[in-house]
Amino acid sequence: MNAQAPDAPEITDHLAGFLKAAGDPLRLQVLQVLGQNSFGVLELCDIMAMKQSGMSHHLKVLAQGGLVEKRREGNSIFYRRRLPQADSVEGALHGALLDELDDGHLDAGVAERLEQVQSQRAAQSRAFFARHAELDDQQELIADYGQYAEQALELLTRACPEGPESKSALEIGPGDGQFLLELAARFDTVQGLDNAEAMLERARQSLAVAKRQNVELILGEWPASATTLPTVDAVVLNMVLHHLPAPASAIGAAARQLNAGGTLLITDLCRHDQHWAHEACGDFWLGFEEADLVDWAGRAGLELQESQFLALRNGFQVQVRTFRKS
Repeated sequence: MNAQAPDAPEITDHLAGFLKAAGDPLRLQVLQVLGQNSFGVLELCDIMAMKQSGMSHHLKVLAQGGLVEKRREGNSIFYRRRLPQADSVEGALHGALLDELDDGHLDAGVAERLEQVQSQRAAQSRAFFARHAELDDQQELIADYGQYAEQALELLTRACPEGPESKSALEIGPGDGQFLLELAARFDTVQGLDNAEAMLERARQSLAVAKRQNVELILGEWPASATTLPTVDAVVLNMVLHHLPAPASAIGAAARQLNAGGTLLITDLCRHDQHWAHEACGDFWLGFEEADLVDWAGRAGLELQESQFLALRNGFQVQVRTFRKS
């Protein structure tokens, strides 16, 4: 027997809950903020300058209206925007609402406090990698370079075929520089940006051994350093996004860094529940839902080109995706 469509009272009640959740200026601002990233309750309290009890109430209303959802990351609970559901009663309305919010500007005070919270997260990440410059053993428990590098290079090569024109690439968080060597063989100029001098030194040694002289290594944060760098034909984020405090903002900045027709390559973990990765490897996020990366990239003006999914022997899954800037 086919499932019956919801009757009129169910539809109107559902829409009433959605409209109630969206019908408050502060809750709309919260949705704008969550468009930048996922945040915990206390972080949202700092950003919105309000008490926890009030913020918890607003988040409950937003959750009941189907506009936010919560997810556990280690010992913490983070709130994120719920993506519009095409088959739901309010799907089109939900999508239009988020589009309008993303086209608007954050209140100046909210934007300033958001930047402060993002900066605090970045400082925590820097401190971790300053203490643990040698992470090879732990990282190999998750995904060894050799397990995804060939597929990442294959997708990037198809997205950026070799041609007579000059090409440039930027890798964010290049680690010991193994993928920089591949980029240096395929692009005329390459830059590698990392926030840890110890990691840059390892990359520098790898490049020296290979006698690659078309690579420039830069110490800095992403996306804070984006405005100081030239635009490029390809941006690479290999197993870096789950370390960054603001993945949606990182993808948005990468899109702006690309020349027209440029390619963004993302290799990262699919969503998982192995919480030990927080402490052992400095992972800020337990991977990402496939739809989240496509949504963040789409809102940044990028179109998905190709995807591959790699199942690893240790229970993790890696997604390799290329996106193109129109």
